[in-house]
Amino acid sequence: MDVKPCTHEDFLDIVRDLDDFWGTDRARAVHHPMCVHEFGDTAWVVREDDRVIAYLFGFWSQTEPVGYVHLVGVRRSHQRRGIGRMLYERFEAIARERGCVALKAITPPVNTDSIAFHRRLGFSLLGESNEDGIPVVADYFGPGVPRVVFLKPLHGTIADLD
Repeated sequence: MDVKPCTHEDFLDIVRDLDDFWGTDRARAVHHPMCVHEFGDTAWVVREDDRVIAYLFGFWSQTEPVGYVHLVGVRRSHQRRGIGRMLYERFEAIARERGCVALKAITPPVNTDSIAFHRRLGFSLLGESNEDGIPVVADYFGPGVPRVVFLKPLHGTIADLD
């Protein structure tokens, strides 16, 4: 599958079809055009014919040598085919080339599909267990808004990142 840079037109198509990627439009607020316009070298799409079937929006942290995956989405009709994994593997390879020591991502604690996906990719969950036993970082997204914070060391272990 060909991975191509995400264009503004691709971005508009993704935003119009959020329900087809996420099953809801709840992620609309985090689909910011800066992902394409300002971080374009890490905003990618996979197309089938002329239709975007998957995308990854990421960037390189300005505060630590970490690659951050902001969003990865695969149309529901194309899930479970390894496309999301392939996008992550590509991002990881480039992160390693750039000298990153880890990958990072976040999700709300209710997003059990994302939690399972990231665990399958070898990510650890940071923080303390919530009432459902899911490790979360309290107040990560603001007062009273915890997030699951995923971390995957690219060299060594999580303890080596301190």
